[in-house]
Amino acid sequence: MNIKSKDIARIHTTLRIAFDAVVVNKVRTFLTALGIIFGVAAVISMLAIGNGAKKEVLEQMKLIGVNNIIIKAKKLDFRDSGNGQVEASQDDKDNKSKENLSAGLNLQEAQSIKKIIPTVKYIGVESSNESSIMFSRKRVNGSLSGVNDDFYKVYQLGLDHGKFPVMRNYTNAAQVCVIGHNLKSKLFPKTSAIGKDIKCGKSWYKIIGILTQRGQSSGLSDNVALGNIDMSVFIPLQSYLKRHNDKSKITERMLKDDDYKDPNRNQISTIIVQVFEANQLKSTAEIADRILQRKHSGASDYTITVPELLLKQEQKTRNIFNIVLGAIASISLIVGGIGIMNIMLASVIERTKEIGIRRSLGATAKDVVFQFLVEASIISLFGGLIGVFFGVGLAFIIGKLTEIPTIVSWFSVMVSFFVSAGVGIVFGYMPAKKAAKGDVVVALRYE
Repeated sequence: MNIKSKDIARIHTTLRIAFDAVVVNKVRTFLTALGIIFGVAAVISMLAIGNGAKKEVLEQMKLIGVNNIIIKAKKLDFRDSGNGQVEASQDDKDNKSKENLSAGLNLQEAQSIKKIIPTVKYIGVESSNESSIMFSRKRVNGSLSGVNDDFYKVYQLGLDHGKFPVMRNYTNAAQVCVIGHNLKSKLFPKTSAIGKDIKCGKSWYKIIGILTQRGQSSGLSDNVALGNIDMSVFIPLQSYLKRHNDKSKITERMLKDDDYKDPNRNQISTIIVQVFEANQLKSTAEIADRILQRKHSGASDYTITVPELLLKQEQKTRNIFNIVLGAIASISLIVGGIGIMNIMLASVIERTKEIGIRRSLGATAKDVVFQFLVEASIISLFGGLIGVFFGVGLAFIIGKLTEIPTIVSWFSVMVSFFVSAGVGIVFGYMPAKKAAKGDVVVALRYE
């Protein structure tokens, strides 16, 4: 019991001496801790950027849907001649004849893809354009999209209120619609929108459903981005083809045809193919490409994109970038540790006589080693604590001033903090051993 009490008293005395030594030399302590402060701050901010990038990729994958293949029509450039006739631009007339004569994407092709390829689960179809949307005296700009029933399934769209169009709404081109969450808030901030009529372009539609807030896909190419669903109006595809003819999609073949005004020809802007499993994406995209190449006579008037593969590649690139940033930040921690070692070595030389006095009064070599290790640990923990606050603040500032998302996790904070303590112990050990090895008589004579 007496031995244990003496050990506790010895440890307490050593801790008090170490703490007093750190407090007395405030400027030296702060300058020594600077390397740790910057190192911990850099590690936390870099990990926050990495976590934010990972979350952003996952959110984008959720927005674009799982296991989807996006087929988009390439728009040819058309202009109005001034007499009500639509003409192809001179640039398009100079293109290859097979491109000019392509009928573009249509419903029949979408149905063929679903019928021919067994790995297809759903096939969504969309045709859209920007439109002014009115209710009473309120007018907002948004997107008007004609879609089929599978469109809501491939993008996993949910409803806050109301219902989706039923099959007869599609077959009889009913004037009903489902609107986005933000559009409802702008047009009907305090009242229910269900059953109300809104005007899109020149046509009126009755609201039967309000979509759950979705968010907007960002950082994606035009061939992948879904657009702002929250500010969109969705109507049955047949209603769109009947009432909203888009002249920008009319091809030269249609101009030469007597019946080119048929709304079901070349009026599909996007086909979304959803497969059952992720490993079927690449093969399904290749088969769909061959089907469209044959139907379009080899014309390259569409693009096929597999967003999940693109996002996974983007995530892989970001992970490599984050590893590089983390390595650079870790180097600053090592530099901070070297700084602690250098200052502690200088401190050992300066305090040689103090060490000799302690040894002559009964302190053991272990006590001296423990004292200097405690001093190094206090300095590194002090730097780690301040570095945590700086790192969290830096991550917050980066997130606010830039478009880079940042997420600070408790794991990264705790790891950085305890690593800083480890750096103090590792780099403080050599100065501590040097202090303990000195001869007591020589130390007492040191001036």
